[in-house]
This record gives sequence, C-alpha cells and structure tokens, in this order.
Amino acid sequence: MNEKLAEAISLIESGEHEQGLKNVESLIPEADDETKRTIAELYFELGLVDQSLNLLQELMFRYPDHGELFAFAAECYGELGKEDEAIDMLNEVSKDDPAYVQARLLLADLYEADGLEEVAENKLLEALENEPDHPVLQFGLGEFYLNRGDYQKAISYYKKVVHQGQLPNDLPIEPKVKLAEAFSATGQFEEALVYFREGIEENETPDALFGYGYTAMQVEEYDTAVKTLTRLLEMDPDFTTAYPILARANVALKQYDNAMQILQDGIKRDEFNEELYLELAKLQMSRGEGEEGKTFLEKVIALNPSNVSAVKELLNYFDENEDYESVLELMAFLDDYREFDPLYERYRARALFEENETTEAAEALDRVLTSETDDERFLEDASEIYLAAGNYDKALPILKQLFELYPEREDLAERIEELNKRVK
Repeated sequence: MNEKLAEAISLIESGEHEQGLKNVESLIPEADDETKRTIAELYFELGLVDQSLNLLQELMFRYPDHGELFAFAAECYGELGKEDEAIDMLNEVSKDDPAYVQARLLLADLYEADGLEEVAENKLLEALENEPDHPVLQFGLGEFYLNRGDYQKAISYYKKVVHQGQLPNDLPIEPKVKLAEAFSATGQFEEALVYFREGIEENETPDALFGYGYTAMQVEEYDTAVKTLTRLLEMDPDFTTAYPILARANVALKQYDNAMQILQDGIKRDEFNEELYLELAKLQMSRGEGEEGKTFLEKVIALNPSNVSAVKELLNYFDENEDYESVLELMAFLDDYREFDPLYERYRARALFEENETTEAAEALDRVLTSETDDERFLEDASEIYLAAGNYDKALPILKQLFELYPEREDLAERIEELNKRVK
C-alpha cells in the first residue's frame, strides 16, 4: 500500500477523520490505479459512497473488461438506492469474467429484495449452468431456498457444498451449520444435530450455538441444550433470544432456581423482552407464586396488549381464583386496544355470568363460534348461560354437541330431552 495512504488511514482510525480524509483526497490526482481502487474501497467503508463511485467510474472507463469493478460499482449504486443502475452494472459482467459469479449473486439479491423471487432464482440457476460445481453459487442457492422456506431444495444445495470438501474462504457462514438449520426447519432434528456439531467444531459462532441448543431442546436433549446455550451466553450475553430457551431447558431438568436466575439475567439485558417476562411468570405460577407471576404477566400486557399468550395466562389465573372482577377489568383494557380473541369472550361470558350479568354474558357468547370447540368446560358454561338467559334454542345444540363428545353422560341425555319439550 502507498505509504502516504497508510499514514492517512492511520489518522482516520485514530479519530482524526477530517485531517485523514484531506490527506487521502490530496493523493488522488497523482495516485496510480491500484491506489485509486484502494481509496475507493476506503471511501465505501466510511460510507462516502459517492466519492467511491466517482473513482470507480474512472477505473471502469479505463478497464471495461474488469468485471469486479462493475460489481463494486453495483454495490455502490445499491447503497445509494439506485437499483436500476446497479442492475445495469452487473449485466455488464460477461460469463467468462472471474467476477461473473459475484455479479449473479448480487443481481439475485437485488431482485429478491424487490420481491422478484422467480427472477432472482433464474439468475442464480443461469450462473450455476455456467459453473455447475461452484460452491459459492451452490451456497447462494441454498440461502435463497432457505429464506423462501423451500427447505428440501436448500438441503440439496447445502449438501453439495458440504460434500465438496475444501471450500473457498469467501463463504459467509459455515455451510454445515446452514445445512443443519435447514434440517431443523423440516423437523429432521437428529440430522440437524450431527451437522451442528460438525459445523461448530470448525467455527463456533453464537448463531450456530443457538441453532444447536434450540434443536437439542426439540429432541429433549436438555443437558446438551443447557451446555450449548450457556456457552453461547458466555460468548455473547446480549443474545437475548437464548435466555428463555435456556430457562426452559433448566426447568425440564428441574433446575428451577437456575431457570429463575437465567430469566432475571435476561431481563437485565433486555427489559422490554416480552418472552422473558412471560417465561418468568409461568415459572413462578408453577411454583405457587401466583401473585408474583401475575405481576409479570401484567408487565407483558402493558408492553404489548396483543400478546395473546400472556393475556390467556392472566385470564386463566383470574378465573382459577374466581376473581371475575379482574377478568372484566382486563377485558375492558383490551377493548380499548380493540384486541379480540374468541377465547377472551369465553372468559368474559363466564365472568359476567358469575357477576349476575346474564344477558351480557349471553351476548358475549354470541360473539364466538361455540361449534368450533370441544372444550367440555366451555360448552358446559355456554349451555348454562344460555339456559339462564332463556335462550333455549341456542342452548340445545350445545348440549347435543356435548352429548356427542361424551355419550356416557346420562345427565346430558336427560337435559336434552327436557329441553326438546320446551323448544317445541
């Protein structure tokens, strides 16, 4: 590297940006083409994309057969939001150019970002026809299909990469880990674990450890999950999605105090993480600490009234404790946010009935499709509420549904017979 350019870069890295950039700019008029290319890369890294592009345009004019310059220019145009210009640059790269693969990958990324997935796929497949054994292209297709949810195709291409043996250094991620992710996404957890282990041995990264720990949980290898996710959090304690899974693994091993501490540690890292509060609430309630758990559920709902899991947990807690007034207060709060779920209305109906608001309870039931559930308790409640409200024609089909589900219950047969007489 040019000695004066190296000195200018040192100034920038030491915080003297203005002087460093002045020194860089002063070098350009007398710089050779290699130095100009280096300065273009420096400008790009510093976010000075227009300056980078100016130098590249001069170099492209001088070297129209150097595809890597056009690919670099396309990246600049992409950063500037000029996608059409970026595509034009990439289409200038010929099939026999060493940068052709890079250009096709960039083209595919641009088209995929625009929602033109079929075009993106075609660009990758065209390139693969030209170089059928190119591992970077195979990896790119694996990534494309994985992102699209076409896991079997992703597995096919990742396998081709893995089985090639010696791989280039420009693969962004260990391909065995990506193959493991694809296997895990299809429920092939045992195969996934094998490739996660092998990939982690070659390159231990937080994402790989998370995937391994998550997959271990799916096959109830809780010790492995604990060991792996603990290692992950040692590497990156801000990887907050790992905390609830690690806590669940500890709960499965009956290490409840550890689970509690893990969740509390996670909350210290991310005080707005709903899942951490929800897991902590469930854990406390399972240990008989209902009031403490209730507090955390209320915290989740305050953060996000749309968190259905938290709302259902809290409604169930109030219902079990026959705190029907709190059920109705929570429902009023959710009404303000226009949050609706059929299960909420079931709790509302029961609470209204217990508070002797029979007509309102029946109206709440009218808002849900009772025929879509086989929950015995709810159907019992619904029939009782409709009967109390005098809505015999609505109570009768519910009782019949109950009897179909539980034909051994003679009391239902008797109630149906009696109600048939009233309806007639």
